[in-house]
Amino acid sequence: MTFKSILITGGSGSFGLNATRIILNKYPNLERLLIYSRNELKQYEMQQAFPKVDFPNLQFMIGDVRDVERLKRACNGIDVVIHAAAIKMVPTAEANPDEAINTNIGGAQNLIKAAIECGVKMVVALSTDKAAAPVNLYGATKLVAEKLFIAANDIKGAENTRFALVRYGNVLGSNGSVVPFFLEKAKTAIVPITNLEMTRFNILADEAVNIVLWAIENALGREIVIPKIPSYNILALASAIAPEAEFIEVGIRPGEKIHEELITVSDSYNTIDVGQYYIILPPNINKTKYLEHYGGTEIQKGFSYNSRDNENRLLVDDIRKLLIYQFEQDIAQ
Repeated sequence: MTFKSILITGGSGSFGLNATRIILNKYPNLERLLIYSRNELKQYEMQQAFPKVDFPNLQFMIGDVRDVERLKRACNGIDVVIHAAAIKMVPTAEANPDEAINTNIGGAQNLIKAAIECGVKMVVALSTDKAAAPVNLYGATKLVAEKLFIAANDIKGAENTRFALVRYGNVLGSNGSVVPFFLEKAKTAIVPITNLEMTRFNILADEAVNIVLWAIENALGREIVIPKIPSYNILALASAIAPEAEFIEVGIRPGEKIHEELITVSDSYNTIDVGQYYIILPPNINKTKYLEHYGGTEIQKGFSYNSRDNENRLLVDDIRKLLIYQFEQDIAQ
């Protein structure tokens, strides 16, 4: 699709920072990239990193996704919205359920209203592996948000707005990830680990952005796009960061899974394989249009894409190389 303007909600966070860098480089003729968030300090820091004199098409707007009128103002004249705003940390959501619901669910509802009223062409929302068979409030709110964005394709009336999602795992080294925690604890030579058998999916920051851009350029609407990414054991991650440390098992936190899923057994009945991605479609939808569009195939019924059984597994040396790469990327920015 062709577009001239992009809005990123929650745009001053880790994802938004990387997305801004990549988008400005990939789309040099973009007329407007609007960063919408409620974090004044992070917006100021981004403005220093992307000075107006060098990036005149980059704009900033303070606002909260809970404020539908402010969102409408932000969506005015926008072609594409990337919805990244959310309360994302599992313990935070568990301790503050009202806030997580208001932001993750209410914010999704507000964005859908604003996007439709303002004639936005495409909305791609960020989801998480924790939305698959959720056991914590964060995952539950993101599952509801997924349902809202998919259903929005049927309530938009005469408007041409399309809604799609991407669902992926942990972003290596992002804000709130376990990597900074392990780095800090490594200084004490004792690293607490919630469960030694725990596994997680892993995706690099740039990869997370690229899957969103792929969805913008390719999605028909209603899809949940899922990348084929590696997994790691939490002990391997800790060993890559603090090889000389002692590891102590302390028990899982409230709402925490031992293993994560990106595609559940139930999802598999509606999932197609399009090469580098899987795509989950709504139940009872005619898959033919999507299979023809993507040149994909249906996956085996009963398939589960989870971090425990994933054959693409990162070992200690692989993780160390990725950490070095991500560190170099952060420095380069």
